[in-house]
Amino acid sequence: MGEDRLFIVLLVVAIVVLLARALAHRLGVPDAILLVVLGIGAGFMPGLPSVSVSPHLVLLGFLPPLVYHAAFFSAPRETRANAFPIFTLAFGLTLVTTVAVAGTVYWLLPGTGWAAAIALGAAVAPTDAVAATSVMQRVGAPPRLTTILEGESLINDGVALTVFGLAVEAVSTPFTVGHGLVRLGQVVVGGVAYGLAVGLVVRRVRRWISDPSSQIIVSLGTPYIAYIPAETFGASGVLAAVVAGFYLGTRGEGLLQPASRMLGTMFWRIITFLLESTLFVLLGLEIRELLHEPGGRSWGDVAWIALLVSAVVIGVRLVWELGNGPLADLLPGGRVSQQGLGWRERTVIGFSGMRGAISLAIALSLPAAVGPDRELHVLLTALVVLVTLVGQAPLLPLLLRRFGLVETDRRRREAMVARHAAANAALARLDEMASAEEVDEKTADAFRQMLELRLERVEYFLEELEEEGGEGGEGREDRGEPPGSARVRHELVRAQRAKLNVLYRKGKIGAGTLRQIGSELDFAEPISLRRPNS
Repeated sequence: MGEDRLFIVLLVVAIVVLLARALAHRLGVPDAILLVVLGIGAGFMPGLPSVSVSPHLVLLGFLPPLVYHAAFFSAPRETRANAFPIFTLAFGLTLVTTVAVAGTVYWLLPGTGWAAAIALGAAVAPTDAVAATSVMQRVGAPPRLTTILEGESLINDGVALTVFGLAVEAVSTPFTVGHGLVRLGQVVVGGVAYGLAVGLVVRRVRRWISDPSSQIIVSLGTPYIAYIPAETFGASGVLAAVVAGFYLGTRGEGLLQPASRMLGTMFWRIITFLLESTLFVLLGLEIRELLHEPGGRSWGDVAWIALLVSAVVIGVRLVWELGNGPLADLLPGGRVSQQGLGWRERTVIGFSGMRGAISLAIALSLPAAVGPDRELHVLLTALVVLVTLVGQAPLLPLLLRRFGLVETDRRRREAMVARHAAANAALARLDEMASAEEVDEKTADAFRQMLELRLERVEYFLEELEEEGGEGGEGREDRGEPPGSARVRHELVRAQRAKLNVLYRKGKIGAGTLRQIGSELDFAEPISLRRPNS
């Protein structure tokens, strides 16, 4: 593709992303739905050059940062508490879905070998929690459901990509059970070990970096440092990126200093949004080429196969989740881990298995070696993603309300409780400093009045949660502070952050609230005293 044509395609992608973003806010639907639909529509614009996405570009350019970001911003405490339901979904359901879809495709398309069918099954097996969790957070669903879906999505990406890689190998090389087990151990153990090594090294490197821009550069390079060498030596690059991201994310948010956290969080939000959006739009644009001749079959056959595969994907998940509870009770610790997950919660989890960016990335990375049905497999994956997004995401809020699983004020109350406890911790620390004569009385009085005013405001919002503005940040209150008060503010911020960590470890607040209030404290930290966390 020439430079002028590449520029036109990038311009179309940017326009579609902006338009989809604006319409999504107005219509209240997930961005992914509109991105694919508008991308398909844009593909039929006259004069637009044909679009064909390189499998190598997809695997190398899109996957590492997407899976690393999801792992880095995971919720470790909540994930450990829900480890059993997460792992049964991420491992058991992903493998069952892969086999069920592979069997369906092998039956419907006799010319497709088992290896290619399993590769397609692995492509549509992993879920994308973005659409489901965005809907759940908007309507106020229980946080446990969101945690389970996010944890599942994080792990099943690695599982599906591992199976996909082995299936693609089996297409072109002789495959035996013994060889498969050896390769599986090499892929999994090698990926996990190398990812942990990368996390350890990057953590040490970050201790010596204080410049926020350099921190962000290291952060952006980390997923590729984990992914590329692991793939080169036959291990799982995705597992390496996931392990590295999870390790760094649970070690003081990767040792980023407060200024770096503010910039880094915004940077990664923009990067992941652009990558996911671009992937959806590129798929929509590429569909135009696939529509001319969908694998040499009629559109009626393609639609029938896509609907049947989608039904298998949705049906297997619902059956698995609804039947998983009784079976889990028979396993050690299963009954305890399943407490609070009734049939309503399980139905919602089972109905929240939308497919998204990872499935598209896997499908687009299918090599030509899978045979003449490669384009048909990509098209089927795209249609399954579209069916699950358009068919399930809009119905999810109705299902949550019908089952009485909407808690609109929970997140706001949790944030206010955290702010209240943090302000009290800051007051206690201020009294300690005043008693030890570490701060003069005039400065102490100024900060005491500020903190007491904040407490009054938080207590008001705790009593009147229905009033607007209760979830806003505290903002900077530097103006009018006595000279030399930066050290005092730094100590108060440290006291509040320590209190937040205690609340999180005790389960009083969730990871979302911890990061939300933590971001406000990052903004309140005096610039001259912002240092990396250790």
